[in-house]
Amino acid sequence: METEGAAPRLRKDAELNRRRVVAAAREVFRDRGIGATLNDVAHHAGVGVGTVYRRFPDKEALVDALFDDMVDTVEAATRAALSEPDAWLGLVAALEKTCEVQAMDRGLREVMLGTGRGPERQAQMRERVAPLIHELVTRAKDAGVLRQDIAPPDFPTIQLMLGAVTDHLDRPDLWRRYLALLLDGMRARPDLTPLPDAALPPGDFDDRLIAASRRQPDQ
Repeated sequence: METEGAAPRLRKDAELNRRRVVAAAREVFRDRGIGATLNDVAHHAGVGVGTVYRRFPDKEALVDALFDDMVDTVEAATRAALSEPDAWLGLVAALEKTCEVQAMDRGLREVMLGTGRGPERQAQMRERVAPLIHELVTRAKDAGVLRQDIAPPDFPTIQLMLGAVTDHLDRPDLWRRYLALLLDGMRARPDLTPLPDAALPPGDFDDRLIAASRRQPDQ
């Protein structure tokens, strides 16, 4: 016969195991890329593979959980940036937090976008975060602190550029130096040289990013 309170205890243990699996998956996918398996994740988490499969029936479900966590963090940071009275400081805070999340989860982009549900995940990010970025950009332009030829789709490209610094140089905080350089070029000034070309439309950017994530290294 089960003692009183056993069910809540079981639920607590199950949630702790879930968090352990998700944390392990973040590290495994970061280090091994899209080829990592749920068995790899179970071994890294120190749990039986059955524990992983009870929570996540396949790798896509586990990647979904990781992606949801990341989108929640980015959306919350962007909403917080909109509450900053200073439009420039709000824009900078949003960029810094997003790049920080990206640096912590380097390598996960290939997993999140390179598997079957990549387009749906990218659409989810765009749906939840893009309107907030548009509001940040509009507010900064109206305040006269952001150059007028910056467009909201420029920001995911900037994040991609800064992510490459982390990916290739193995210096998790080096992106901060180059973000500072980019921010200086984004400020509104009377002597700015107009930007060439136009930013990629959001849909085109998403398609190209997903295609690159699925591409094999020797292609």
